Amino acid sequence: MRILTRYTLREVASHAVIGVAIFTFVLFTRDLGRILELVVRASAPLPSVAQIFFYTVPLALTYTIPMSVLVGILIGLSRLAADSEITAMRASGMGVWTFLRMVSIFALAAWLLALLNGVYLAPWSQASLARLEDQLKGSQASFEVQPRVFYEGFPKLVLYVQDVHTAQGAAVWKNVFLADISDAANPSITLAKEGILVPEGQDRLHLHLTDGATHETDPNEANHYQISTFQHTDIPIDLSPSEVKTEDTIPVAVVPTWDLPSRARRVDAIAARWYLIEFHRRFALPTACLVLALVGIPLGLSSKKSGKSGGFVLTIVLVFAYYVVSLVGVSLARQGHVSPALGAWLANIVFFAGGVFLLWQAERRPFELGALRLLWKRTDLRQNGNGPARAFGRARRDSAFERAASRRRVFSASFPTLLDDYVLRDFFLYLGLILALVLVFTLFELLGDIMRNQTPFFVVAEYLLNVTPYLLYNSAYVIVLLAVLITFGLMSRSNEITAIKATGVSIYRVVIPVLVASAFLAAGLFFADQFYLPRANKRQEALHNQIKGKPPQTYLRPDRKWIFGQNNDIYYYQFFDPDRDQFANITVFHLDPARFVITQRIHAERAHWADNLGRWVYEQGWQRMLSGAAIAEYHTFEVSTFPELSEAPPYFKKEVKQYSEMNYEELRRYIRDLQQSGFDVVRLRVQLQRKLSYPLITLIMAVLAVPFSLSSAKKGAVTGVAVAVGIAVIYTVVSRVFESMGDLSQLPPGLAAWSPDLIFSLIGGYLILKVPT
Repeated sequence: MRILTRYTLREVASHAVIGVAIFTFVLFTRDLGRILELVVRASAPLPSVAQIFFYTVPLALTYTIPMSVLVGILIGLSRLAADSEITAMRASGMGVWTFLRMVSIFALAAWLLALLNGVYLAPWSQASLARLEDQLKGSQASFEVQPRVFYEGFPKLVLYVQDVHTAQGAAVWKNVFLADISDAANPSITLAKEGILVPEGQDRLHLHLTDGATHETDPNEANHYQISTFQHTDIPIDLSPSEVKTEDTIPVAVVPTWDLPSRARRVDAIAARWYLIEFHRRFALPTACLVLALVGIPLGLSSKKSGKSGGFVLTIVLVFAYYVVSLVGVSLARQGHVSPALGAWLANIVFFAGGVFLLWQAERRPFELGALRLLWKRTDLRQNGNGPARAFGRARRDSAFERAASRRRVFSASFPTLLDDYVLRDFFLYLGLILALVLVFTLFELLGDIMRNQTPFFVVAEYLLNVTPYLLYNSAYVIVLLAVLITFGLMSRSNEITAIKATGVSIYRVVIPVLVASAFLAAGLFFADQFYLPRANKRQEALHNQIKGKPPQTYLRPDRKWIFGQNNDIYYYQFFDPDRDQFANITVFHLDPARFVITQRIHAERAHWADNLGRWVYEQGWQRMLSGAAIAEYHTFEVSTFPELSEAPPYFKKEVKQYSEMNYEELRRYIRDLQQSGFDVVRLRVQLQRKLSYPLITLIMAVLAVPFSLSSAKKGAVTGVAVAVGIAVIYTVVSRVFESMGDLSQLPPGLAAWSPDLIFSLIGGYLILKVPT
């Protein structure tokens, strides 16, 4: 019995480890880009980067450990049932309760691990991550400022830098324009040849400027203007002068577990419910390991026909159902309809009852998952007539070759052939299944917001309809990778590849239909990005905000008060009416690009666009011509025009768009317009090149997956999935690293976008040439 126990536990635990790795990676990818950017620009010490990585893992494990328990039990027992090993064990006298005792060892170990993580590690890691981010806030501030873009992240300050050089621990700024807008009507302007931001404490910075001047005006006397020059000066910057965290504002997720009940007693009833719900959830989520095991054991023992693939699909369905019930309970508890304890434990109670019933049913009469498929077939036979005779005929021709020959062909031309139809049918089947799982995960993520905001069903349906092309575009390479690995892996495992090669057909001929389909998919992704995705992305983003309960996003930015002109001019205004083309309290600074000093400053109470003149008409203002620290000329005016200020009204009405909502040509024009206005476009240039390079990775992944699918086929389908996840992880890391290097101007945009394609195409080409044909 000990041998069988170790054998069963080894089978369950191995699949659980793979499951927790896959699910944790999927959740971790949200923070991967931010961590890789810290590594690329060396803006944080490597120990701090490692801390960020380890602090984000416990929160993911809170959800992935129970999911992996269900994965391990369902897939492990399904594999044993599909190979008739469960039948042999039960024939030797082992009942359902014996399997329960064996698997309970694994479930209890996972429960203890999840309990330790949920009660102690996850709250501690989130609190530590918050403290670490506060500590790094000062050192990261200098890297957040991008060249040739107005930065308004500091309180009462607006910063413009012409160039940024990365140094160890900080960024060196060249040609700094700093506006102190404490008095918004009369900002104090400081220009310097060089600047460096030095952190001092947690919430305070010092901006050290070299070789510059400060320009100040008196709001009561227009003829008063002061210029102060300096060789070195320090300007203190408070990041959060009035932001003091109190006990009530600390998120419940970072509060230690045993402090939650005491805090609930010190606050009002509504806030107390949140603390108590969080307290019970920290025990309820780990306990999901036990109740999901109760449900998984009888279902795993009953899945004789579906095998591992059925176990994986069933895992997604059960986890989805558990999460829905859990959200219902938490939502009822937050509204006060049920107690916090009942709301947090509702999913466990429901699944415990279901698990006990399934165990009792499995002991009396094993529940066969294939019964549903059999019921469907019986219904189909009754509709088509000749039920018993037709069923007997189908049962007799149950060989793989006869099933393949009896399939309805997808194509009727001489090419693709019957073999190509056979391969493509399985390929598209797995492609659709994996895409459906991606959609399930998307809905899974939004369920909490849907229930909390009571989003109508048709809004959710429209969102899924519009987000499907976006998901397919972004996950196509992973979907193709998995589909190719599963298709050829199963064909090789069932010796179909060997039989095809025995007929004299080369393996290259077998993979041609999949490569052609992947090439068409890559081309389809490119054309979809040019003609369909921009509109669909804008619509799905609006629906996503509605589901999340966020206000609709506006793309026109009338509040943008600083704009760089076409002729080295900086415009600052307090109000702009885009309908009437009128400014209020506008100031224009003209810069000498060689010396980076102000040579002319114009201020007016009002300005409006005159169509007959084709110019801006400025009213009630003054003009100063400056020569270094001296004022060369000064005069006031009631009405005046300045031909050199040639920017028309559309120049000040630029939209703020996302690159995903534009095609290649629209993004290229958008980059050109933003560059003229003084905005940073380096990241957009990288994304412009990725619009050409990214669709091609779908074909490259298909080529790369072929040799891996043939080499790992004998090790099982789960190994193939693990290989696919490994390749996806490596590609994601490589792609993000090159993208971050391009965003930080460490690589040209073209090289940053195309390097992952080049690297993986060379690897795929080499490996596929080494495959025995």
